[in-house]
Amino acid sequence: MNPDDFKYHKEHTWVKVTGGKATIGITDYAQDALGDIVYIDLPEIDASVEANSEIAEIESTKATSSIISPVSGKIAEINENLSESPEVINEDPYGKGWVAILEMDNTSELDELMDSSAYEKFTEEESK
Repeated sequence: MNPDDFKYHKEHTWVKVTGGKATIGITDYAQDALGDIVYIDLPEIDASVEANSEIAEIESTKATSSIISPVSGKIAEINENLSESPEVINEDPYGKGWVAILEMDNTSELDELMDSSAYEKFTEEESK
């Protein structure tokens, strides 16, 4: 079940907003499609990120994929635990499996994203 208070990007990333900060991760749908995650190349602290661009690369036993940022901003924090235990993304994609926290440049970008029911419909369409 996708959390209702998150926003979702068509590239299967989520964003949870707290003040001017955005926590970003990949959705349950994405981790399920990837299979067992074995490695993540995390972004650099203070790096500037544009919405719709790659912030990290993730490897599973099936494929290597880009993690796309749903919003623009500056990387404030990264989830160091994923370097040692990338499988946490499989176990808890909406909690302990978060990837990065950005200081957002433009909160209006959130308006471009889907809410949980729209994302659910989107993934149902994609699964057909």
